[in-house]
Amino acid sequence: EGGNSFGEFCFTLTVTDISTGWTVNRSVRNKAAKWVFEALQHVTAVFPFPIIGIDSDNGSEFINDHLLAYCHANQITFTRSRPGNKNDGAHVEQKNWARVRELVGYLRYDTAAELEKLNEIWELDRIFTNYLLPQQKLLEKHRHGATVSKKHDAPATPHQRAIRHERMRKRPIIRMNAAFKQIKPGALSRQILALTAQLETLAR
Repeated sequence: EGGNSFGEFCFTLTVTDISTGWTVNRSVRNKAAKWVFEALQHVTAVFPFPIIGIDSDNGSEFINDHLLAYCHANQITFTRSRPGNKNDGAHVEQKNWARVRELVGYLRYDTAAELEKLNEIWELDRIFTNYLLPQQKLLEKHRHGATVSKKHDAPATPHQRAIRHERMRKRPIIRMNAAFKQIKPGALSRQILALTAQLETLAR
């Protein structure tokens, strides 16, 4: 597919912690393993607590093989979701993809400048989503004929879920609470909107 400086379209890696819903996005120039692992290293560096397991629902065997090697090297447990079974574990109904689309629209991004702008947006969105956006965790899902009934818990931000988690250590809690106190929600929203407008201008 045509892209002017990369020859391909940007690709976004989304990493979500299942128990808290903590999510970090990082865009890369294409699906080459080199970029995916650079992105994964960035994600692990900005996560406020250690990543101990990765469950991939990526269809690409190529990425999964490299992920497996990465996980072995970093003592991370690696599992694969069964195709079509995204609800293997009760998880936070993140609507991540909806959030990605809502922020960056449906335009195709394929230049170094656009990639840089996307990642500036993700850096701010990481703070917004994890500290300020309450989510509901899916507890149960039952199907009765054509009707599906779902039971959710009370809405909470990933930050609230993380600090309440029984296995969370003291140091990450102190770090997260300190980061939370620094946030100015109005200014953060305005910055994100300004960046998304700049991204749209670049892409058009």
